[in-house]
Amino acid sequence: MISVIIATKDSERPLLASLAALVPAAVEGVVGEVIVVDGGSRDDTATVADAAGCKFVTVEGPLGPRLKAGAAAARGPWLLFVRPGTLLDAPWAEAARRFAARSGHGERAAVFRSGAAQSTLREAILLLASLLRPWPRPEQGLLIAKPFYDSLGGHSDRAADAEADLLRRIGRRRIATLPPAVHRADT
Repeated sequence: MISVIIATKDSERPLLASLAALVPAAVEGVVGEVIVVDGGSRDDTATVADAAGCKFVTVEGPLGPRLKAGAAAARGPWLLFVRPGTLLDAPWAEAARRFAARSGHGERAAVFRSGAAQSTLREAILLLASLLRPWPRPEQGLLIAKPFYDSLGGHSDRAADAEADLLRRIGRRRIATLPPAVHRADT
């Protein structure tokens, strides 16, 4: 169902943490494949990806073309872009599955709320703040239907920040914020 795309460069340790966090979703069948698009790592990033059963693609150059190459290699109808070291909390897979089922292949995308699990009051405050924030951040991951991604032209080859550029082109009104929190691994 979901093809996870992770762009790496010398990201052995953070990649390992991200892949470990994806295992439950893969067992549930929500994640169908993980594509690691590497920019020429000199560490053991390729070894980690291979051991985890990821598709490993090497694309030298800027981030935008690497992410676009990962999307082109994806077989799933939904793409989830995450950075190495990103950890999605356990309920992310169910929230992503529900979002995909509601959205079909329409022109909607989603990001995950940032931060650790919070109290109900704190969650309400964070939700209100996310509605007032002008743009989601790339660190929150991006879940998007492949046809919608393709219709937008994917990640830009020329933008200084290809991830932020794509979020801008999607538009805040077409991006939902899913409840599970996303946070960084201690690397």
